[in-house]
Amino acid sequence: MQIAHRQRGMTLLGFVIVLVIVAFFGLIGMKLFPVYSEYYGVRKSLSALQQEPGVAQKTPDQIRSSLQRKWFISYVKTPTVQKNVKISKKGGQYLVTVAYERRGNLLYNLDYIAVFDKTVSLTRQGGD
Repeated sequence: MQIAHRQRGMTLLGFVIVLVIVAFFGLIGMKLFPVYSEYYGVRKSLSALQQEPGVAQKTPDQIRSSLQRKWFISYVKTPTVQKNVKISKKGGQYLVTVAYERRGNLLYNLDYIAVFDKTVSLTRQGGD
């Protein structure tokens, strides 16, 4: 009497289905990674701007110039200092808001819209 052994593993059709699903999510990741990487650069630049000594005493134009230099170093291209940066004064501090959206093609006739909005406050540090 022979005992039948069950085969284990994935069929070719199962492997192709898994491969298509992985490729689909890989494509989405490759399309969206630069968008979120750029936003990380914006956030990092705003955080560095907050840590800059004496930033609360600067004029809005000086703050924009400093932010533009930081964006140049971080390869931030989509938001512009002139269009997407709003600097307002509330109390004794500046509020810097960067709001922008990025659009692009995801697949054949599918597009994405990524909306980003980040606000930081620039306060006097060290009892100035």
